[in-house]
Formats: sequence, structure tokens, C-alpha cells
Amino acid sequence: MASKGAGVSFSRKNYRLSSDAEKSRATGIAHEKLLNDYLRQIFSSPDHEPPTTTGRKFLNFQNLPEHLDQLLHVDNENEEEEVEGRLGPSTVVLDHTGGFEGLLLVDDDLLGVIGHSNFGTIRSTTCVYKGKWVYEVLISSQGLMQIGWCTINCRFNQEEGVGDTHNSYAYDGNRVRKWNVTTTNYGKAWAAGDIVSCLIDLDDGTLSFCLNGVSLGTAFENLARGQGMAYFPAISLSFKESVAFNFGSRPLRYPVAGFRPLQDPPRADLVRAQRLLGCFRAVLSVELDLVEGRLVQKESSEWQPQGQPTVLLTLAHIFHRFAPLLRKVYLVEAVLMNFLLGIVEKGAPEQTQAVVHQVLDLLWLFMEDYEIQDCLKQLMMSLLRLYRFSPIVPDLGLQIHYLRLTISILRHEKSRKFLLSNVLFDMLRSVVFFYIKSPLRVEEAGLQELIPTTWWPHRSSREGKESKEVKEETTEERQRRRAYERGCQRLKKRIEVVEELQVQILKLLLNNKDDNGGEASRYIFLTKFRKFLQENASGRGNMPMLCPPEYMVCFLHRLISALRFYWDEYKAGNPRAAYSEEAYIPPQIFYNGKVDYFDLQRLGGLLSHLRKTLKDDLASKANIVIDPGELQAATMDDLDEDEEPVPSAAQRPLQALAIGGALPLPLPRPGWLSSPTLGRANRFLSTAAVSLMTPRRPLSSSDKVKVRTLNVEQRTREDIEGSHWNEGLLLGRPPEEPEQPLTENSLLEILDGAVMMYNLSVHQQLGKMVGVSDDVNEYAMALRDTEDKIRRCPKRRKDILAELTKSQKVFSEKLDHLSRRLAWVHATVYSQEKMLDIYWLLRVCLRTIEHGDRTGSLFAFMPEFYLNVAINSYSALKNYFGPVHSMEELPGYEETLTRLAAILAKHFADARIVGTDIRDSLMQALASYVCYPHSLRAVERIPEEQRIAMVKNLLAPYEQRPWAQTNWILVRLWRGCGFGYRYTRLPHLLKTKPEDANLPSLQKPCPSLLLQQHMADLLRQGPDVAPSFLNSVLNQLNWAFSEFIGMIQEIQQAAERLERNFVDSRQLKVCATCFDLSVSLLRVLEMTITLVPEIFLDWAQPTSEMLLRRLAQLLNQVLNRVTAERNLFDRVVTLRLPGLESVDHYPILVAVTGILVRLLVHGPASETERATSVLLADPCFQLRSICYLLGQPEPPAPGTTLPAPDRKRFSLQSYTDYISAEELAQVEQMLAHLTAASAQAAAASLPTSEEDLCPICYAHPISAVFQPCGHKSCKACINQHLMNNKDCFFCKATIVSVEDWDKAASTSTTSAA
Repeated sequence: MASKGAGVSFSRKNYRLSSDAEKSRATGIAHEKLLNDYLRQIFSSPDHEPPTTTGRKFLNFQNLPEHLDQLLHVDNENEEEEVEGRLGPSTVVLDHTGGFEGLLLVDDDLLGVIGHSNFGTIRSTTCVYKGKWVYEVLISSQGLMQIGWCTINCRFNQEEGVGDTHNSYAYDGNRVRKWNVTTTNYGKAWAAGDIVSCLIDLDDGTLSFCLNGVSLGTAFENLARGQGMAYFPAISLSFKESVAFNFGSRPLRYPVAGFRPLQDPPRADLVRAQRLLGCFRAVLSVELDLVEGRLVQKESSEWQPQGQPTVLLTLAHIFHRFAPLLRKVYLVEAVLMNFLLGIVEKGAPEQTQAVVHQVLDLLWLFMEDYEIQDCLKQLMMSLLRLYRFSPIVPDLGLQIHYLRLTISILRHEKSRKFLLSNVLFDMLRSVVFFYIKSPLRVEEAGLQELIPTTWWPHRSSREGKESKEVKEETTEERQRRRAYERGCQRLKKRIEVVEELQVQILKLLLNNKDDNGGEASRYIFLTKFRKFLQENASGRGNMPMLCPPEYMVCFLHRLISALRFYWDEYKAGNPRAAYSEEAYIPPQIFYNGKVDYFDLQRLGGLLSHLRKTLKDDLASKANIVIDPGELQAATMDDLDEDEEPVPSAAQRPLQALAIGGALPLPLPRPGWLSSPTLGRANRFLSTAAVSLMTPRRPLSSSDKVKVRTLNVEQRTREDIEGSHWNEGLLLGRPPEEPEQPLTENSLLEILDGAVMMYNLSVHQQLGKMVGVSDDVNEYAMALRDTEDKIRRCPKRRKDILAELTKSQKVFSEKLDHLSRRLAWVHATVYSQEKMLDIYWLLRVCLRTIEHGDRTGSLFAFMPEFYLNVAINSYSALKNYFGPVHSMEELPGYEETLTRLAAILAKHFADARIVGTDIRDSLMQALASYVCYPHSLRAVERIPEEQRIAMVKNLLAPYEQRPWAQTNWILVRLWRGCGFGYRYTRLPHLLKTKPEDANLPSLQKPCPSLLLQQHMADLLRQGPDVAPSFLNSVLNQLNWAFSEFIGMIQEIQQAAERLERNFVDSRQLKVCATCFDLSVSLLRVLEMTITLVPEIFLDWAQPTSEMLLRRLAQLLNQVLNRVTAERNLFDRVVTLRLPGLESVDHYPILVAVTGILVRLLVHGPASETERATSVLLADPCFQLRSICYLLGQPEPPAPGTTLPAPDRKRFSLQSYTDYISAEELAQVEQMLAHLTAASAQAAAASLPTSEEDLCPICYAHPISAVFQPCGHKSCKACINQHLMNNKDCFFCKATIVSVEDWDKAASTSTTSAA
């Protein structure tokens, strides 16, 4: 063999095998004896005896091939491969051509399958009829599946699968049963990551299963055997369940003595590979000393190719035979993987890295490119599979070893770039490397030893009047809690070791200093990362396409750690840059087209629409001109959105559905297989390249930059970073942005992707994991209740005591399990470090929104998810990380709350934001914000100008906007100040348990006097502000209460029918919502009257009388409907239907009472008289309704005291915990006043002719005439009508003016004429 060069750029294709005698005399080749000793030590026989043909002569490179042939000779290699007892292809896979039923997704290797229908079934291509056989199934999801064997005659359907027919047998670890037509209990429950071994013994006619190598016992006996009876491996699985089969294509994880895998392993190749690996290891442990002419034993980490020609020629001979073997999956996993893992387990990290780097150098040197690429691909797939599905052990040793080996491989630059370009994110789900799975079996994970003492919070869930009784912690509980916390810390430290290794992997992938001879790793990662985001952003609803949310959470935290490391590292070398604590996304990234946001919605709508409508602003503020041709193409692309052409073979997604014939699908299930290519090309949202621009000076109006699109895969480092800081991703800097760079542009794009990741699924997963804590609270409450019952149980009732003791034991065991699992969740998801990551992301979004807002109209280009992440991350910090970690402990907490409050206050009514969903989210976030004292105080801390603008937007007319949420905000500002409005929960609901005590509606009242004052000032300012606002409030109150009455009439009719019927739950929910809206609208009216009474009572204002009459009309309507004896409202309240719990007399009557007391008791006498006269003048007024408030059927006689209330009747006097004595005295004063005024009005009233009454309301005399049509009505009716419509009641003519009309004056004028 010869080499090209001096030993640096060797490649196996540069070596030529020959018998040239002069090769032995080449420079650097060891002398004959030393070479013989070296080669014999390297290529010693397995039994350490020299082969007979070459044992008598010296070994050299001429006779080495013959020696290797004898060394690698395997006995019985060519014996007949057909094994008795097995029928079918030697390579066993799933039968995707006809051996299936239902809809299935089959992986490209025909070994993985996902259920895509109710209960799909598929079998293998090979069957057995004699002997002992085994295959393994990797459980990827732990749902409903039946795994086992069937015959070819078994017929399955969507309801009956393996084990449901004769001659089919199955094990179901989800329900822990075995199936063969009938079913019985068998085995133990499986979990994701478990290995099920399916064994069939056709010699004895038995069938059994193993779980993770542990036998579950014989499942079935007396199997049918004989002519025509052969059994296929088979599985039936429900929708979205997934497994992976191993028939023998890879080494069995748990081989069973005496049982053969269905697919024979490559035994001869395995022997050769192991012998060649032994030779390779010998090369790494022996060094030639040419000076002294001897062999030196060395550690592998210290090995250097001294005497290079001899060593390299030796390696060339080894890899000439070894390289083809390393392309086979079985041999990579059984030989190379075990060799590398052995290096990792035995050596220190530095030594491991040195040896693995040396091995990879030699692999790249002596193997062809296609060989080493196949080898690395199989190696990484095996590593990923082992990492994901290995059992959790107490020290996480298995996961640590696999991650250390992965790091060692990725530290090799050439291997890293190949894997990043072609394997990671393409051929497998590399995100799995950043996931730490939660152990479903606490015992097997060793958590009992790690956390021997369990503890759970003893929180009271029942609410008293206004406060909860906090039980003092006993000494025993304190000791248990501290012991539990120490155990949690031990667990956290072990998990942190794994997390640090995962961060190291990402640091390697984000390296941008390895651009020697090609693109740096970071820019390859950016391309793959953006495509990963696109798959998950556009693939919502197609679950197999999505990265599981639990993986995304871990990936996000590791990415943030690596990102901040490089960000601060850049700052250390560039003083003008910003620290990661000050990070944000510059606004030009959103509109300069450099970053692809796919089809994600922008704040201002579609990107194509924004580019057309804001092109002038782009040119003037950012010096960017959109290419007219591209703008036209984008417009046509929008028009053709629904006429998408059929993708070509190169564009078509590499997946399909197995319908009527199972198809091999390289579909990524939650595992190690390939992730899909993009199913659709980028449209007008794509990266852009720009023409050259002059650096270091501002662009003049003639220096506009015309942008053109550039595919994300075609971008180079210069396209991202730019040749100067203001180019690349930062093209088009607006004048509001600072000139100094924040950091490297590539890090900005990664940060943008991290924010998008949180929006895609991380927030949803954070909320889901809270369920473990909720389960702990539920079981703790059940345990306390059971212990209370045991203490109260009479000793003579031993039967009851035994049942209670049994329940207590069950609850205690469940709590032990859940508390240890909760410790794992807190360490991996809700730790202090994870909380700081989410907090950092929140602050990034706040700064990004603030900077984007300064750009004016260009703010519309910002993607909606930035606002969503700001809202949701705050919600997660507040609701998900407590009570272990409090948001108040975070640095800069008060400032962050204030900045978020300013954003919500400004943008909930921002005209630049057009999306309905994001506007609703902003409104809901602000409504929740004002429910909590700490966040409400933050709203009060924002600048006064912003506060006033917020209140002004809240007071805008309710039409054409989400008025219910706006009204809720105003109500929360008032709650705690109104009449009897200091309750947290309604009095009649105190005995029931709330669904969620953390709901904003269940928070204690925290009114804002400052914002109330702003509201009062605004209502006094303009002549139209108060009338338009109150008109919309009164209109909505009329609608909400009318809808409520109509619905309870339907509910009452349905409840009274004799036949059995059920009221629609949705109807009940809508009915309760209308009631709640009516109450909240009444409270807003109470707040308005209290703060600005002159709006109703100062009749010098043109609309005051009309507003007061409308208010009196609505109040009387509500009182009459609610207070009538044995009326509709009473009957529905008595029913106490589920969904109508909030419907009761108290909330609506105290709201009405608060308004009446303010009108009739407070204020000067003149205003009280006006309010009284208007109230009594309304034809619907009934004094009995006012008496009802105090539990009296009729008004008391003048001068008498009020009798005690009847307990069976409603009375405000029964709610002394919620209504003060002063308030009750005011109600009594109001009743006495109305009683006297009503008597006086009855005595003074004169009969009125029907012809003189208003033809609209028939309640007031005619007092106005319309011009020019001349029709008449009372002033109240026409004024109310004109606020919403300008047409006449009767003739629909447009009303020009309204004039006073007096019958007497009109009659005298007619007589004079």
C-alpha cells in the first residue's frame, strides 16, 4: 500500500494495495523484525496462536492480506441460511402491502408505525411455525395497544384487533390484560420507553411476554399447531399511538436464552467486525519506537501515529475490510457504539474527548465519504434512541454517558458540520437530546432512596368571610418539609448535570468560529432551526408533524442558556454591545424581509397588505423600497392562495397515508426517525438580500435600498451578519433606534426563534404540568377529610373504620408517589433557573414591543406572537411557578410589572393592531391585570398621560367593540366601593368549592381610587363623553337583562314539562353570562352616579333628564322582574340548576339598591327631589319592590318601625356580614322617603286623557313636536331615540329639530286663528 503525501491528507482511496517489493523499503517503514513483531501484535489470532500458513515467516505488508483473510475467516459462513421453522423474507419488516387493517402511518424503515384510525392492525412479512422465536417492541406512547401474534387467517376491523379473534394472542399493558377472544388480567402496566419482548415457543405450544427483560409469565398455552398454522408478529393500536419493532435488524436489548430473533443477525460480519475492532484497538494501544527498535504500550488517549507510514498502512489494511461493515445498522450499534461507550465510561471527559477525536479523525481519513456518512448517521440514530428510551436510574448515569459521547462526537468539527447539515433536524429529532423525561415509575427511578421523606402542603381550600384560617405548621410537619426539600435539592443537582451537558451540545452547534473551509456551525444551525420552527408553526393540528411540547420546553431552556452565553461573550469583546440582560429584537427585523415569519399573523394584518399600504412609510423611515415586481408577485400569490399547484416529486412531503394499502412513510413520530420536509414552499414571506449601501453615513432620500427575496437555505454569513453592523439582519434602521449594535445578528435571529418557540407550545405545556400540583392538592384534601372522619368515627363501627383506614392508606401511597413526581417536575420545569429564563423572555418581549412602538406605523409589521408571549409569560410566572418560587422575588419585578401595564394600557385599543384575537387577548390581559393588587398598583404607576388615555378608551361607546370585557375592567376598579360590594364570592356560594381559587373573578376587591378619579374627570370634560358612554351602557343593560328574562322563561318551561328532558348546558351558560353582565353594568352605573352625580341630576345639562328617566325605567324593570312574589325569577333560582349558580337575588338587588341610595339619600335636597319625581313618574314604579329589599310584603304605616324580617323571604338585613349597619340605615331612610313621596304624588296627581299621553311609552304627557313632519311624543322618548336614530317614529322622515309642545298654548293659538 502506498500513501499520497507525508501522512496528513491520507484517504483510503489514495492507498493502492500491491505486492511491490519496494514498498517495504519506503522511508519510515520499520525494519523487518520490528514490523513483524508489530503486525503480529496487532493482528493476533483470537486464540493467540499464529495461523499455520504464515506462522513460520515474517509478517509484512506483502503477506498481510493473506494473514487477514485467515484471521477473518468464519466457520460455517456459507451454510444454508434458510432456518427451519420460519417462512418469509430474511429481512423482516412490517407488511405494508396487504397485511394490515385500518389507517396507519408506517416509517420509511418499515419498522415504526403510528395509529391513524380507531384501531388499526398490521403484521410482519415473516411467520414462524416451529421452534422458539422472539421479537421486541419499543413502546413510544403508553396508550391503548394490543401486541402479540396472529395467523394469516385472522380477520380484523376497526373494532377487533390482535387478540380479539381465534388464533390471535395479545398483551395489553395499558389495561394490564391479555387477550384471546376473552380477556383476563396479566402482566404489569407499561410506559413510554419500555421494551416488550414477545416470545413464542412452538415446540411446547406456549406464548409469553417480558417487560424490560423481566418475564411476565406464560400468557397462553396449547397454541394451535400443525399444517397451515404459522404465526406472524402483529399489533393493533389506537389513534396517535406509536411503537417501533425490532425483529433482529438491531441487537436485541433483552435477548432471551434459547429464543432466536425472527431476523438472523449478521453473525459472520459481527465476528469480523469485532476482530477488526480488536485490531484497531491494538493499533491505538501500541506505539512504534523506530529509534530504539521496540514496541511501546500506550494509553489510547496518549497515542500518536509515530512512524506514520507503518501505522497508516496498517490502518489502511484494517479499514479496507472494516469500513464496509460500519455501514450496517446492526454492526454500528453492536460494535462501534459499544466501543465508544466503553471509552466514555472508563475515561475522564478530557481523555474521552481525545480518544473519540482521534478515532473520528481516522474514520474520516480511511473511509470513503459515503461510508463515514452512513456510519455517523446510524451512530447518531442509535445514540438518540438509547438516550430517549433508556430507563431513568437514580444518578441518571445512562443519560449522562450517552450525552457525553454525543458531545465528544460533536466536538469533532468535520463530523459536527456533516451531522448538522444532513442528519440533525433532517434525519432525526435532535430536540430529543435536550429533553429529560419524567419517570412514570417512581420506584424504578430510585426516587424513593433519593427522596425518602415525602411532604405536601396542608392548605385550606375553604373560604371564610373574607380571610382564610392558616393552620400553624407543627414541628413534625416542619421536619418532614425540610427533609423533603433536601431530597429535592439532591435530585435537582443530579438533573443539573444532565442539563449542563445538553447546554454544551447547543454551544457546539452555535459555534461561529469554525468557518475554516466552509460555513460555520451556527449558520448551518440557523437554517435548520428556522425550518424546524416553520414545521411546527404551519403544522398545527397535524400532530405527527409537531415537536412534542414537553421536548420544546426543555429545548427552549437549553437554547436560552447557550444563547446568553454567546451573547455575553460577544459583549466581553465588544464594549459597545449590550449585555444579554438588555436584549431585545430591533424593529427593522420585522419589516426588512431578512427573517422569514412564514404565514404568521402580523399586528397590522397580512404582510402583503402592509407592504402595499405602508410602502411610503418604509421608504421615508427605513429607506427601504419594495421591489415592484416582487410586490406584484406577492399580490398574485395571495390571490392564488387556494389554487396551490400540486407539488413536484422534489417538493412533495415525504409522507403518505396507508389507505387500502399501507405505504412506507418516513413520517416523524415522537422518536428518532426523520422529520418531514416542508410540505409547502415559502411564499412572499422570505428572507431578503439587498444591494450594496454606503456604510457609516445616513442614507439620503436618493439612497433607498431595494430589497429582493432570497431563500433561507441560500443565505450566507454575510447575508445575516452583514459586512458592517448596520447591514445584514439590521438593514433599514429607523431613526428611533440607537446606532450601536446589540450583539451578533445571528444571535438576534436565534432569540427571535426562542420567542416563537414559547408561543408555539411551551406556554401550553407549562400550564399542563401544573396538573401534578393540582393532583397533590386534591389527594391531600381527600386524605385530610378521611383522617377527620376516622377521628369522628365511633369505635363500635369497626366496618366503617376499616374502610376509612383502607382509603387513608390508598391516599397516602398516592401522595407519596405524586410528591416525588412533583419534585421531579419542579426540578425540570419549575425550578428557579427555569423561572428566570421565562422572566428574561418576558423582559425581552417588553423591550421589543417598546422599541417597535416608537417606529409609529411600522409597529404594524411586528408579529402578533410577541404580544402573546408577553401576556402569557407573565401569566405563567404568576400562576405556574408558585408557591415554591414567587414572582415578587425576581429582580426588577416592580419595574417589569409597570412596563407590562403600560403596554396593555396603550395597545388594548391601538388602531395599528387589527387582529380580533390579539385585541381580545390584550383586553382580557388588562382585565385580569386590574384584579390583583400588585398589578393594579403597577397600572397606577404608569405615566398619568397613559392612564388617562387608557380610561378614555374604556369610556368610549360600547358599540362595535368587546364591551363585556371593557365593562369588567371598570367593575374591577369599583369593586370594594359599591353598596354591599365587598365580597369575594357570592354569599350563597361560600359553602361550595370554587373550580379554581386563582381565577381573577375570585380575587379580593382592590378598587383604584386614582383611576376612578380619572374616570370622573373625563366624564365631566366634554359635553358628549358622558351621554355617549351612558347611552351605550344603558342600551347594553336593556339588552342583557331582556335576554336573561327570555332565557329563564324557556328554562322554566322546559323544567315544567312532564316528560324527561334536559336543558342545554350551553343555554344555561349563556343565561348566567347575561345575568352577570346585567349585574356588572348596574355596578358601572352605580360607580358613575357616585363619582359624577351631576350627569343625571344637573338638569342644566341637555341630556341629564333623559338619562335619568332611562335609568329609572331600567331600574324599575329590574326590580319588578326580580322582586315579584313567586315569579319566574324566584322559581329558576329555587331550581339551582348546574350552570346557574351565580343567579341569585343578592348580587342584582344590592347593585340596584346602591344606585337608588345614591340618587335618593345622598346629595342636596333639590337633586333628591328631581330623582324622586322621575322615579315615581315612571309607570312601572311599585313601592312594593322597594319594600321587598327589607323583606316586607307591604310598606309600613307612617311612624311605625320596621318589623323583623321573615327568614323565608329575601332581606338585605340577613346579610350583615356583607352590608354594614350604615348602609342598612340608608335603605330604611330611602324606603321612608319613597313611601311619603309616593303618598303625596298620589294625592296631587290629576287624571290625564289618553289622547294627551305619549303614543310611544303611554307614561308621560306629550311634550315635544318633531320638525318638519309634526308628529309628537314626550321628550324622554324622542331624546332617547335620537341618540341612536334620526328618523321619525311614525313616518321615517329625517327629524331636523324638536320643539316644545304645550297643549294649552296650542289650543289658544288655534282659537285666535
